[in-house]
Amino acid sequence: MQLDSIDKKLINLLQNDSKQTTKQLSLHLNLSITAVYERVKKLENQKVIDKYVAIINKNKIEKSFLVFCHLKLIQHSREYVTTFEREILKLEEVSECFHVSGDFDYILKIYVKDMQEYRNFMVSKLTAIKYIGSTHSIFAIEQVKNTTAINL
Repeated sequence: MQLDSIDKKLINLLQNDSKQTTKQLSLHLNLSITAVYERVKKLENQKVIDKYVAIINKNKIEKSFLVFCHLKLIQHSREYVTTFEREILKLEEVSECFHVSGDFDYILKIYVKDMQEYRNFMVSKLTAIKYIGSTHSIFAIEQVKNTTAINL
């Protein structure tokens, strides 16, 4: 799908606040409500817009301790990779998992209440997964920038 400049502006507006009404969006874009509605539906149908979510304040739910865990498997066989990936999907503390190149095989983004909860997570859940060779944890001190938006 080829995006025109109006599609890009619409996507940027929705990334900033997806709860805007079609009428509000139409005023920003100088289009009719119907035209905006049709564009949004087209973007959804083409999977350019994948889903809408609520971004929560992690301090309010006691999940503000952010850990980046770099992880190595003991071997890179298909069995080890698929087993690890299947198991990591089950861990609710892991919000993101990336298979990466370089010194480590995976980077996990983990939210927990505090250091004690992270320790419990490591000991009882993460290291219980087969084929993990080593882990390296990095703790966030301050969030400087965090956005889900990709500017078009």
